[in-house]
Amino acid sequence: MDVLRRSARKSRIERMKNEHIKEIMGVKGKPGIIDIIKRKRLQWYGHVKRMQEERLPELIMEWIPRERRKRGPPRKTWMEGVRAAMKTRHLEADQSLNRKEWCLGSGRRRQLSQDRKDRWI
Repeated sequence: MDVLRRSARKSRIERMKNEHIKEIMGVKGKPGIIDIIKRKRLQWYGHVKRMQEERLPELIMEWIPRERRKRGPPRKTWMEGVRAAMKTRHLEADQSLNRKEWCLGSGRRRQLSQDRKDRWI
């Protein structure tokens, strides 16, 4: 939100609501950056899972490091983020093998159809 606020040249002192800033910048109603990242993460996960098992991206995704981790609580891994996104969208790991079903579940088809509508308006 800070980037939009700076781009609109509005400071926090002016006490404008975030919704008004989004209207000014023309991004109201569009998905946020977090939603885009989750969708792209699911797209990449599906792409890698459909690869042959001896391909490097597939091997790296399944790899577990042997060295000890640093002190403190464990950091959230990429796969934990994928599992959380799959859970919110009610997707199963075996659905990634069917490309059309995976695209529908990850939200890509809806986004593509919306982009096509926007182009013709």
